[in-house]
Amino acid sequence: MIIFFKLLLAHLLADFIFQTDKTVKNKEKKKLRSVALYLHVLLHGLLSMLFIWDMHFWRYALVIIISHFLIDLCKIYLQKVKLQRLLFFADQGLHIAVLFGVGYWYQKYKIDVHWLLDVKNIILFTALVFLTKPSSIIIKMFISKWTPSKQKNNSLQNAGNWIGILERLLIFGFIVFGKWEAIGFLIAAKSVFRFSDLKDNKDRKLTEYILIGTLVSFAVAIATGLVYLKLLKIV
Repeated sequence: MIIFFKLLLAHLLADFIFQTDKTVKNKEKKKLRSVALYLHVLLHGLLSMLFIWDMHFWRYALVIIISHFLIDLCKIYLQKVKLQRLLFFADQGLHIAVLFGVGYWYQKYKIDVHWLLDVKNIILFTALVFLTKPSSIIIKMFISKWTPSKQKNNSLQNAGNWIGILERLLIFGFIVFGKWEAIGFLIAAKSVFRFSDLKDNKDRKLTEYILIGTLVSFAVAIATGLVYLKLLKIV
């Protein structure tokens, strides 16, 4: 697996550290005529060769160069504002998949996925999944009877939902690693940013509604963390 991580390091350096906004704009504007595009993919190959430090790796580096060129070219020609986020993650996902494949091809390491079916890992995955959308729906249903009849929708789309998911995952992580004090810091941070805005709006019902939702969300995350730790001792 060390080969894959060396290739991943080379990719991160070439794609994020050494690639400037000017380079990206040049590729998007000139496309196939962009010299920056060819220099960019060549850099990926050179860094891969440098980190692997094996002259026999040149064939694999060539695969990385060609695949990176084709993936980037597809992204450039498909580039639209609405597709920008989707194309970014698809682009990076394909690059990483190629690197993993090259690493496997070069080193012939064994891919073992049996650990995914380990009882402890199944419990962990179940807890993490539960703390995302399932918990959001449960909490929403639980506090639905207190939902204010009129709400000013001046926040980012689904921002509250994502904030809730992230805070539950963070709390779960803090509990698993025994960092209970970090939960207090998270509560304080959220109170400063969230409730100061609500205070300015002078909407008591909305403030109480948000407070109930936050406390329930924290309670669900803490309970899930405690149950997870208890189950680990049993299995």
